[in-house]
Amino acid sequence: MPEPASPSPSSSTSAGQGRTGRTVLDARDIARALTRISHEILERNKGADDLVLLGIPSRGVPLAERIGARIAAVEGHPVPVGSLDITMYRDDLRMKPARTLLPTEIPPGGVDGKTVVLIDDVLYSGRTIRAALDALNDIGRPRAVQLAVLVDRGHRELPIRADFVGKNLPTSLVERVRVSLGGPEELDAVTIEDGAS
Repeated sequence: MPEPASPSPSSSTSAGQGRTGRTVLDARDIARALTRISHEILERNKGADDLVLLGIPSRGVPLAERIGARIAAVEGHPVPVGSLDITMYRDDLRMKPARTLLPTEIPPGGVDGKTVVLIDDVLYSGRTIRAALDALNDIGRPRAVQLAVLVDRGHRELPIRADFVGKNLPTSLVERVRVSLGGPEELDAVTIEDGAS
C-alpha cells in the first residue's frame, strides 16, 4: 500500500505497468521471507492462540492470507485473517480527498483481547501504520498489536518499527519500491526503480 504523505515518490505501487527495475526479491525469495515471518510470529506469540492477522489493502491482504496459510499448516488449525482499510484515517486525506474505499473485514470474534498482527507490503514513512492503528482503535481493543512487512525501505517520519521484516532494503528518496504479488500477468517480485523512470 502506498504510504507517502509528502511529494516524494510512492513507496509501493502495482507492478506490471510497463516499467522495469532491478529485482531485489523474486518469487522464491518472497516465499522464503513469508515462511520465516510466519515462524517468527508463532515463536514470538508462543503459538497462534488469540492471534488475528489483518492485512492493509491492497497488497497487505494477500500477504496476510499467505502468512495465515503457513501458520495454519504449522499449527494444524486456521488463524483468523481479515483486512483493515485505512483510507479515511490517512493524514493526507484533505490534500487528496478522492480515494477508493477498500473493504475492512474483521474475522468473527473481533479483536478485543487478541494479539493483532498488522501486515503490509512496504514500510516507508510510517504514516500508513499510524492510520491503521487509528482505524483499529475504532474497531476494538486488542491485547497487543504487532507489525509484519515484506519490505522495510527506511525513511521513517514517525517512530514506528516493524516486529517482523522480510527484507530491510535501504533506498534513496528518489527510488520507488514496487511489489507485485501474482496478479493478472504478474509474477511475485519486489523491484526498485529510479523515480525518473
